[in-house]
Amino acid sequence: MKQPMRMREMIVLRVVSRAFIPFILLFGLYVQFHGDFGPGGGFQAGVIFAAGLILYGLIFGLSAVQRVFTPPVVEFFMAVGLVLYAGTGLLSFLDPKLNYLDYDVLGSHGQHYGILLIEGGVGITVASTMLMVFYAFAARGRRS
Repeated sequence: MKQPMRMREMIVLRVVSRAFIPFILLFGLYVQFHGDFGPGGGFQAGVIFAAGLILYGLIFGLSAVQRVFTPPVVEFFMAVGLVLYAGTGLLSFLDPKLNYLDYDVLGSHGQHYGILLIEGGVGITVASTMLMVFYAFAARGRRS
């Protein structure tokens, strides 16, 4: 029976993925910053960004992606995204007349800045959570 090819032997797949991963990450950023004007936003951008990093991990190995984003760094960004989201909402409590996630407290362009901060927090949290889920599942086969 013929042995399956290892990923490092699949030259075309490695070259094509190396060429497309920067564009996937750039598209994730586009969706992130275009989300308040059209379809998209933090959740979609986080998933797209994480998909680019997961593709990198699938093609070049778990250790390669963990050299760039170590598990403690990913956990840190999970918390940072949550604090950014919740902190932006709690800013509205500075004015007793405002509701939670009412961005008028941020000034004349408060609605725009508030959405940008909220969507940024969601994007960071979703991307880091998806990457941590990938780490957990990819490392399962390595444990004996």
